Amino acid sequence: MKTIDSINLKDKKVLIRVDFNVPLDDAFNVTDSNRIEAAKPTIDKVIKDGGVAILMSHLGRPKGERNDKYSLKHIVSKVEEVLGVPVTFVDDCIGDSVKAVVDAAQGGQVILLENLRFYAEEEKGDQAFSKQLADLADVYVNDAFGTAHRAHASTTIVAEYFPTAKYFGYLLAKEIESIDKVLNSNDKPVTAVLGGSKVSSKITIIENILDKIDHMIIGGGMTFTFIKALGGQIGNSICEDDKIELALEIMAKAKEKNVQIHLPVDIVAADAFAADANVQVVNANEIPDGWQGLDVGPKTLESLKQVVAESKIILWNGPLGVFEMDKFATGTIELGNYIAEATAKGTFSLVGGGDSVAAVKQFGLAPKMSYVSTGGGAMLEMLEGKVLPGIQAILD
Repeated sequence: MKTIDSINLKDKKVLIRVDFNVPLDDAFNVTDSNRIEAAKPTIDKVIKDGGVAILMSHLGRPKGERNDKYSLKHIVSKVEEVLGVPVTFVDDCIGDSVKAVVDAAQGGQVILLENLRFYAEEEKGDQAFSKQLADLADVYVNDAFGTAHRAHASTTIVAEYFPTAKYFGYLLAKEIESIDKVLNSNDKPVTAVLGGSKVSSKITIIENILDKIDHMIIGGGMTFTFIKALGGQIGNSICEDDKIELALEIMAKAKEKNVQIHLPVDIVAADAFAADANVQVVNANEIPDGWQGLDVGPKTLESLKQVVAESKIILWNGPLGVFEMDKFATGTIELGNYIAEATAKGTFSLVGGGDSVAAVKQFGLAPKMSYVSTGGGAMLEMLEGKVLPGIQAILD
């Protein structure tokens, strides 16, 4: 993989696509700086070599128009704090004023361009817009995994103007390596934990990974489509009735490929989808009418403990229950603890997909995982077997 390790960037102007699409509060303070911190090693390499780091990103969805709410000026102080160096902000991303600032920049300087999506041309993958971005620099680096699945100007088209001077940043390289490890490693057994509410949103992932895994743990709302398919009583639990045949097909395919599917054996059921609901633990296939499953039960967790402990590689995509409510967070927390223990003993654990990432952050488990992905949609598309345009653009 062609990373920036393979080049000395002294006196080079380096255009870096970062993903600084970070959450802001009402006073425009950054409430989670993980994405900025994740890009720091790549930016550090450029400025330590004596190059100029020209950072470009989007923020929010301004729909091709200037909107102060989405200006990257709001994050400058946080970027300076994380990088530990001054950052020059330019209130545009193309044009003469930007070119003048970049041309005057000295080695070791960091420049942050204004929101790329203030131009509709960014999301359209416009050639002329891409060329104006490319004209700013000698080298192009993509370090934005979160947008690598989009064929936008700054993630894909701009790379065409750097036929021999385009590289992966450290973050993007790490994301690719982590997913490759899950999908193509010889270490066995490999376990995939798939949660979330719908089977339909995971079907392409399941189809792509069945040949590569040994165990599939199913949790979250999608559980009940499988349990109902097997003839179980699921009460008022969430269920995709039109996917029952599909659930049976998945189980048949898994059996054919010697993949063990682990469904909950007991469930924490509630009489309402509410934090103060009444709860009872029942057999997973005997949920009474008027009750719905919102977490896995203690017997299920006990049975999963061994599976996780023996796994050499674990992919965790989706929580086991409605972890946002304390009463239904136990399954997700305990599973996270099991994965953390296995990781400490040498298992490789990759966490990805919005809710799983939110859960490991909320419960302080993120540092105990081998890798927590920074891109939900991009990671899911890679797990589905798709080649992401932002990655292909560097490889071409």
